[in-house]
Amino acid sequence: MLLHDMQGSASRPVGVAIDWPPHLAAHDRWLRAVVLARLGEPQAVDEVMQEVALAAVAQRAPLNDVNRVGAWLYRLAVRQALLYRRRRGRQRKLACVYSRNQAGDSGLSRSPDPLDLLLQDERQALVRKALGRLHRRDREILLLKYTEDWSYRELAEHLGVSESAIEARLHRARQRLREAILGMHLIEVDE
Repeated sequence: MLLHDMQGSASRPVGVAIDWPPHLAAHDRWLRAVVLARLGEPQAVDEVMQEVALAAVAQRAPLNDVNRVGAWLYRLAVRQALLYRRRRGRQRKLACVYSRNQAGDSGLSRSPDPLDLLLQDERQALVRKALGRLHRRDREILLLKYTEDWSYRELAEHLGVSESAIEARLHRARQRLREAILGMHLIEVDE
């Protein structure tokens, strides 16, 4: 059924009434694959496909070309998948906040994982050892930057050089520290 404009003089179609159940059924399989690829959660596909069907039936602007239903449903499925991911992210965030609040209210303090503490200690020892192998100037600038939390401006003022020189020195010092850590790791593995 074609709808005509109010004047009736022009017979240009404004919109087409679409029988949605057969169109949704015809495009269901590949739309499900698109939604699954977007979400990676098989259990969420049915929920998103219901949202797609509801949005298709409740469309605000009728389609002008019935041949474009597939492309329109594709865009609709992608949009509904993105909205689902956003909704799930908000739910996870709220659940995380709620669980943290509950742990704080009940007096239970979450103790750190012993393995995490051990790995953190090993990393710190490795960095200290690598710092010990660096030239004094490199070690000094790295410690001032990262333990004292000095800005480039503060470093430049205290060391009497320009900020661009500080930036270059820090870059080189970080590179040398990286190389020292990697070199130590290779030596320890070979031993």
